[in-house]
Amino acid sequence: MVVLSAAICTRSGKPLLARNFRPLPRSRIDGLLAAFPKLIPANSQHTTVETADVRFVYQPFEELYVLLITNKGSNILQDIATLNLIVRIISSLTPAMSEPAILHHSFDLLCAFDEVVSLGYKENVSLAQVRNVLEGESHEEKIQEIIARNKEAEAKEELKRRAKQLEMQRREQQRVNQATRGYGGGMGNGGGSGGMAGGYTPAPRFEASVPEYRTPSPAAQPSVQKPAFKGTGMKLGKKKGSELTSVLGGEVEREEEPQPVPYQRVPEPEPAAVEVSADIIEKVEQKSVHVTIKETLSVTLLRDGGCQNLELKGDLDLRVSDAAVSKIRLTLASNDYADLQFKQHPNVAKFTPSGDKVIALKDPSRAFPVGQGLGVLRWRVAGKDESRVPLNVTVWPQPRGDGSSDVAVEYELEAGHLDLQNVVISIPIPADALPSVSTPDADWSADRAAFLWTIPSISSENPSGSLEFKCEGDADAFFPVNVGFVAAGSLVGVDVARANLIEGGAEAEFSMDRVLTVDKYEII
Repeated sequence: MVVLSAAICTRSGKPLLARNFRPLPRSRIDGLLAAFPKLIPANSQHTTVETADVRFVYQPFEELYVLLITNKGSNILQDIATLNLIVRIISSLTPAMSEPAILHHSFDLLCAFDEVVSLGYKENVSLAQVRNVLEGESHEEKIQEIIARNKEAEAKEELKRRAKQLEMQRREQQRVNQATRGYGGGMGNGGGSGGMAGGYTPAPRFEASVPEYRTPSPAAQPSVQKPAFKGTGMKLGKKKGSELTSVLGGEVEREEEPQPVPYQRVPEPEPAAVEVSADIIEKVEQKSVHVTIKETLSVTLLRDGGCQNLELKGDLDLRVSDAAVSKIRLTLASNDYADLQFKQHPNVAKFTPSGDKVIALKDPSRAFPVGQGLGVLRWRVAGKDESRVPLNVTVWPQPRGDGSSDVAVEYELEAGHLDLQNVVISIPIPADALPSVSTPDADWSADRAAFLWTIPSISSENPSGSLEFKCEGDADAFFPVNVGFVAAGSLVGVDVARANLIEGGAEAEFSMDRVLTVDKYEII
């Protein structure tokens, strides 16, 4: 009562994949698979066929066969259950039941077969357990990843806060030096005093402590009255107390007094992807049948034109709140979905090659769960087609020859059916650079890491815009550029046209939310 082999072959008997659970030579398996299609009687309604030595338990699947080779003493009912589980695993791991897809996912399929059958005997496992084993998910690992991300975020926030504090100290020191220089020049014109007749030019770096002074501004930091810029700058990984002591120059308790050293610039944080919350999209009033379509875009563009990588992932979530309309089917709007790779929930029937794309349960007698969302459909688009990018952003820096550049920024909406909201274009700028914007009425801001241009809305009514600013730095200093936005709609036009009850075919009212978000939009 053992399973000798699990295999996938073509209608002509060509083996695509085979996993032996007993020591059998390859020539023996090849011969059995080659003879298998010839043993199937014409117009046969059975899914088993026997020879003098073995039994074939099979299931036709499009142009392929999924089959088990067992001995004749094996339990036929248990073999059919094993075959059904293997077929479900193959459907969940491969986007299409075709020869290229099987060969591409062959390693995952072999590992899955080993989880289902061990030494010829079926293991007591489910589809979900097999998927968890293949994915290798670990709850403890996820917790550690979350903790690490939180620590990294806290470190970045602390870095920004201290960098801002050091910047305020530097500016206060510049004002002190300017005041000292002006005082020295005045004394020189009046006859000279203290050797200041020729004026005084402060050095860009200093080691001496700054004389104590007071400023009328209430926002001034008291740390400027003490020796400034001690320590070696910020370094992640050190104890918080010792790092704070080195940065603030002795304002907190420390074990030993650090020696004054020249001021060193704090390293700038790397510009991160722009995150825009999807909460600004207005939600519709949910009805008894509510559909949520979410798409996430990830794209990397080249500054000179062209697309390095584009990937769009989408999912359709169905929520039924009334049991009276739980037996329904959804019909997608007519559109060109040729480039989309669809993947349905295991309980949802597959799309037919021709005709309308209908989302319905395989078993018409069953109903969708009530009171909870169910992801019934997923799709994916990948490639390098620049025409699919919804917003084209061009950043053109022109060096002036004096260490600064004129930067021209322009955007143009390519997806006219979308209304982009809260668009943020983030351009990195050098440290201590102060950009000068020549475009009036532009909503912009700048810090020590990036220049941010915010556009509240981009639609077919205002599809383009531009901005110019001058800033220190060469052409490479203003890349990579990151863009973030949200939009109400689907980039590839996925939409639900109607919902009908299974019994009677009457149309049911439904509500729908569609949102497009950006996971990464980068220009390098």
